[in-house]
Amino acid sequence: MLVQDRVTTNPNPKSPKSKIRAAINNHHHDLHHRFSESKSLDFYTWVSENFYKIITITVLIATVAAIVFLWSTGDTAALSYIQSKAQPLDKTHHSPHINWNNIPSITDKSSPYTNFRSEKWIVVSVSHYPSDSLKKLVRIKGWQLLAIGNSRTPNDWSLKGAIYLSLEQQATLGFRVSGYLPFDSYLRKSVGYLFAIQHGAKKIFDADDRGEVIDGDLGKHFDVELIGEGARQETILQYSHDNENRSVVNPYVHFGQRTVWPRGLPLENVGEIGHEEFYTEVFGGKQFIQQGISNGLPDVDSVFYHTRKTGLEAFDIRFDERAPKVALPQGVMIPVNSFNTIYHSSAFWGLMLPVSVSTMASDVLRGYWGQRLLWEIGGYVVVYPPTVHRYDTVGGYPFSEERDLHVHVGRLIKFLVAWRSSKHELFEKILELSFAMAEEGFWSEQDVKFTAAWLQDLLAVGYQQPRLMSFELDRPRASIGQGDRKEFVPWKLPSVHLGVEETGTVNYEIGNLIRWRKNFGNVVLIMFCNGPVERTALEWRLLYGRIFKTVIILSSQKNEDLAVEAGNLNRMYKHLPKIFDRYSSAEGFLFLQDDTILNYWNLLQADKTKLWITDKVSKSWTTVSTDGNTDWYGKQAEMVRKVVGSMPVHFQVNYKEAMKSDQSLVIGSSEIFYLPQHLVTDFVDLVGLVGDLDIHQKVAIPMFFMSMDSPQNFDSVLSTMVYKPKPPPANSTLYSAQVPAVHPWNVSSEQDFIKLTRIMAEGDPLLMELV
Repeated sequence: MLVQDRVTTNPNPKSPKSKIRAAINNHHHDLHHRFSESKSLDFYTWVSENFYKIITITVLIATVAAIVFLWSTGDTAALSYIQSKAQPLDKTHHSPHINWNNIPSITDKSSPYTNFRSEKWIVVSVSHYPSDSLKKLVRIKGWQLLAIGNSRTPNDWSLKGAIYLSLEQQATLGFRVSGYLPFDSYLRKSVGYLFAIQHGAKKIFDADDRGEVIDGDLGKHFDVELIGEGARQETILQYSHDNENRSVVNPYVHFGQRTVWPRGLPLENVGEIGHEEFYTEVFGGKQFIQQGISNGLPDVDSVFYHTRKTGLEAFDIRFDERAPKVALPQGVMIPVNSFNTIYHSSAFWGLMLPVSVSTMASDVLRGYWGQRLLWEIGGYVVVYPPTVHRYDTVGGYPFSEERDLHVHVGRLIKFLVAWRSSKHELFEKILELSFAMAEEGFWSEQDVKFTAAWLQDLLAVGYQQPRLMSFELDRPRASIGQGDRKEFVPWKLPSVHLGVEETGTVNYEIGNLIRWRKNFGNVVLIMFCNGPVERTALEWRLLYGRIFKTVIILSSQKNEDLAVEAGNLNRMYKHLPKIFDRYSSAEGFLFLQDDTILNYWNLLQADKTKLWITDKVSKSWTTVSTDGNTDWYGKQAEMVRKVVGSMPVHFQVNYKEAMKSDQSLVIGSSEIFYLPQHLVTDFVDLVGLVGDLDIHQKVAIPMFFMSMDSPQNFDSVLSTMVYKPKPPPANSTLYSAQVPAVHPWNVSSEQDFIKLTRIMAEGDPLLMELV
């Protein structure tokens, strides 16, 4: 990585290793300069002039001065560090040496939470007053929220239920790491991690104040318990290690987004969008680091953000919630972030956030460093389906903050996979790797010291370093037989690059999709499924979610796993006000049944401020006489007359002008209709007038529409749709890409959906990306 304080003025720059040696020599000089008598300064001046004559005396004086200083301060770690660097840079002496058995404990004697203990903690950094997302995080049952302040945090920051540590409180805790942390950065979370461990933490959810946990339940998404009764005893899908040349993967592909990549993925790997030929499996229980996927604004880098952003529209990227979690074998890595990740106690040492690199690189660098060391204890990383929703409130972050990632991350991964250590304790390996990374220029000497302080603080608060396990990468890999191969084909979800304007380069198909998305991007599609939702719900979202603000799916049976709401089609109008209330900022609402296909590309000319319905479609909108009828039509007509009689004047006048006779009843099939936002209040008022009356959907919707406005003002966009009471023998003979909608059409399986998608590709060729 590019180090922030790296010297760049030298016209003949030294290698990274030379810079480290120079830094250590400067450190020796600084120590001697600080603690020698004034005449020692004259001595050094004389030495500089007569260097070759008295070099031996100089080395002895520097060594004695350093030893005297270190003995006087009692800093064992610093002593070991200087001793190790006073020797030639032999590979067996690279790492600092610390007496792990001589670390004094640090207890909380200053905070109000001295006696507080909790096993599950959420740690966030706060720079502003509590966000709505943070207020939801603090209510997650069984988890203690810990907010870490910095120099930008308001002085009166507070949130009921949260523990807040200001800069002043952090300084009183006695942690060694505090002296290395910037005052205005989220990197101060390192103090929070130590505080949580000191107060009984066994699991830490590393989060930020912009993410909302989906359904407010971390246990529903992550493996919070790895042992005991609450643990899931199961095998986990794992990326194949068959390709020995592969060292990094893009996990977003597995979860349905092939053209989105996480921050920290080498840019040379962005084009690898093919799914796995096959997976393997691993037994659960050692997923000590658990990385969640974020809907909305996932963890993406500045390159993606600035090249895929369309104007002021916020990102709302969705991943496949049904995709199984997936583990990483030894030798393969992913980027790991600091705002949607669970660390179990066996990996707490891996929470350290480096301080000598940019803040946008720190957590990614930590993640790769931690993954490599995790292999030493037999642990692995698992990636989980969407666990949080993060809101895109960022105006964009500068490329310069990530430059070190893009320039060196590929080399870092190769270095880590190849790195080996002969040390016999984990903490010794950690120190050795930290030093080696400084030599290679991935971070500076400052982080070597910071690592030593971090590990000592861990032991001081009661943490016990995990035992080492056998290292698999150095053993011959067993061949993967056919019986060990597991198949999973990820969905190809709508990709955000399809919705981006690229002036001068955008092709015709993408340009069309941009226009459709702009036109309907703030319209909510409400879809009622008569068919089996377990086979079609996700498919409908795939098809129409590319175009509309969101797709609400209802069915006669509720299905929480698929986010399908329960509703009665015959009385669906009574359920709609609840949906309207949830999307008060939407431009309008389009209702659609799953037996009707919507050709959205033919709706661009429709007026979204008007009502749309099939009043001009033969056999969809019919008028029947109810004079003297006592059958179903007569009973429905009687209830309609009661409602009309109670209507306010504007509704009643509109309705009576449209109907002419109170002995007539309009039956509208209501498979498709559109309601603009400015008429939502009128619709809700009419639903209230119906009250408990058992008016059917096919009667209520036409009555509502004629009451809200005159039919002559309805937009006629649906008048040319294909409408048949019954389907022909073959659906394909009915379909036309030149009309706004087609009815009826049956989709009851994935095969039916694939067939439909291929046919609709005549109007939207990019649909072929979905199959």
